[in-house]
Amino acid sequence: MRWTPGGRSDNLEDRRGQSGGGGGMRGGPGGGMRIGLGGMVVLLILSLVFKRDLITPLTGGGVPGAELPSATAPTGVQDPQEEQMVQFVSFVLDTTQATWTRILPQYQPAKLVLFRDAVQSACGAAESASGPFYCPGDSKVYVDLSFFDQLDRQFGAPGDFAQAYVLAHEIGHHVQNLLGTERELRSAQQRNPSAANRLSVAMELQADCYAGVWGHDAAKSGVLQPGDLEEGLGAAAAVGDDHLQKMSTGRVSPESFTHGSSAERSRWFRRGFDSGDPRQCDTFAAAGR
Repeated sequence: MRWTPGGRSDNLEDRRGQSGGGGGMRGGPGGGMRIGLGGMVVLLILSLVFKRDLITPLTGGGVPGAELPSATAPTGVQDPQEEQMVQFVSFVLDTTQATWTRILPQYQPAKLVLFRDAVQSACGAAESASGPFYCPGDSKVYVDLSFFDQLDRQFGAPGDFAQAYVLAHEIGHHVQNLLGTERELRSAQQRNPSAANRLSVAMELQADCYAGVWGHDAAKSGVLQPGDLEEGLGAAAAVGDDHLQKMSTGRVSPESFTHGSSAERSRWFRRGFDSGDPRQCDTFAAAGR
């Protein structure tokens, strides 16, 4: 990606020097916080390290409040390389929100919270192992920068546009919150628990499509370089439920999918990227809501 370091976003909240946490993270329809795109990647890594299936219990009806081991903390706050990453996520945050400000008259910016090890949000406490996530209760995206290193070295999804895709996906959840999609989903899941996973998949795929809408704008503005789109598509495929489950347990259980298959995630991201039109992102209609 072509970008020039230019300081920190006004919508950035840096809590890396603070201690966080204080209790297990909340999950499930009542908790508000969703296992984020990055969380699925980290769960796979932890499953491989601890030789236990940590994915299925959290995506297929297990105990939603289970605590996860903490991920390795990133390097010091004053590390110049980490500061460059802070400025990169600021750039992605600001350009993504500029896209949605142009598209949605009612758009209100989200805040991006940087943290280490653990953090307290309006959706409860979370550890780094939960990965990047969006909390509709306070309209904030939470990111531990160590996740991006794991995404590259441990999961094989390298590149700055792969990282940008993750952030744009979480901002996609903010768009859903502003449009009322998040509340509609929670209500529908409570009315029909048997459809909870199917609805969750539609929600995540729509956020992928919304990430592609930003990617369309980035391409038009000359931000993207050759190979960037492939990085985004590769990252989307890498966090597909089928890929994560097969790597973690050696088997695939479609009935427990909560984020969508690799093919679905790549396809919906590409749909948003090609069209640049959020009206093309009705994954709920495609899923037969």
